[in-house]
Amino acid sequence: MALIDGFFARAVKRGQLVVYHADGSSRSFGEPDPDINPVTIRFGPGAAGAIMRDPALGAAEAFMDGRLTIEQGDILDLLVLMTSNNRWEDATAALDPKPLARLANAVAHRIGRYNMARKAKRNVAHHYDLSRRLYDLFLDADRQYSCAYYTDPANPLERAQLDKKAHIVAKLAIQPGMRVLDIGCGWGGMALYIHEKTGAEVVGVTLSEEQLKVARERAAERGVHGKVRFELIDYRAVTGQFDRIVSVGMFEHVGTPQYRTFFRKVRELLTPEGVMLLHTIGRAGAPGVTDAFTLKYIFPGGYIPALSEIVRGYEGLRIFPTDVEVLRLHYAHTLKAWYDRTVAAKDEIVALYDERFFRMWTFYLAGSYVAFVNGGLVNYQLQLSRSRTALPITRDYMIEGEAALREDGPELMREAG
Repeated sequence: MALIDGFFARAVKRGQLVVYHADGSSRSFGEPDPDINPVTIRFGPGAAGAIMRDPALGAAEAFMDGRLTIEQGDILDLLVLMTSNNRWEDATAALDPKPLARLANAVAHRIGRYNMARKAKRNVAHHYDLSRRLYDLFLDADRQYSCAYYTDPANPLERAQLDKKAHIVAKLAIQPGMRVLDIGCGWGGMALYIHEKTGAEVVGVTLSEEQLKVARERAAERGVHGKVRFELIDYRAVTGQFDRIVSVGMFEHVGTPQYRTFFRKVRELLTPEGVMLLHTIGRAGAPGVTDAFTLKYIFPGGYIPALSEIVRGYEGLRIFPTDVEVLRLHYAHTLKAWYDRTVAAKDEIVALYDERFFRMWTFYLAGSYVAFVNGGLVNYQLQLSRSRTALPITRDYMIEGEAALREDGPELMREAG
């Protein structure tokens, strides 16, 4: 008890945290802050020790198992309070795991990041082959399971996800008659949007059987199956030539040892005048390791890259980096919308799975949210081309193209709904 109290005394200065220990004693930490909701938690047997051994994983599992309960506020309030006192830009270390836990995390990360083809499908299925109803409950109607684009933080999720598609497609400068490859196509929303807006022929590839099923159903419903095709195939096995390649929210599953393979394959698949748009979560700082909670429960084999690691992946392959954009808070707004929808759908999610799954899912979304608000995560959009002349030499075409795509956004929102 003395150890955990010392930890909280160091870790909590802003905002007020009240802790009830398993023996019935209590203690308050920090000072009230109008920007941080006060939180009261209660520890069951073993919870404090688990948190001291590894704050993130220990807290997650104690919360999931009901050994850490929140009596004032919720898990999002707790994680906001803790990370507001430990912001990435402030470089404090109060929440770092102990040396042994750091070593274990690093070993697990190095093992998991060798995401060979035989493991990739299993890793994807762990997360994306969950019940389609779960995703219906917290995603937008088009099932965009990646960072939205908020031209205004007050925009609803549906508007922001539609604007994300317009933002990306405008960068690709797709012309009639082009062939487009969507690597990691999800439930097909981006591929269907590209065809709808540009008339291009699109091939989407995924390793999720559940996503493939939904994507094909959607293509059939819209009568575009001949023009928008979805396949259950690893990107490494794709053949042919494409004028444009887009990949949104898939690169986090590639694994650093495979980055060279990924970009070499992209270059092989692009025509000589081809262009690619890569949208990925990224680290604002140096390379790191995937936390133990995420590896164990959410994305086995997943890793969020530093920009330097992405660049090393395509260096020397004769690919031009033609545009780089950093989205700092867009995913925070996205995740907050997902979290609020998840909490509102608690009864249905518990009925689909159980209370422990619901707590795990809310911890995942809340933890991801604070990683963008107070941690070191951002989103990168990298545009790459085999040609120095395939695209205009200024960004004006992106702005003009995006404005044109967004003009009929309300109509597409009605169709998606």
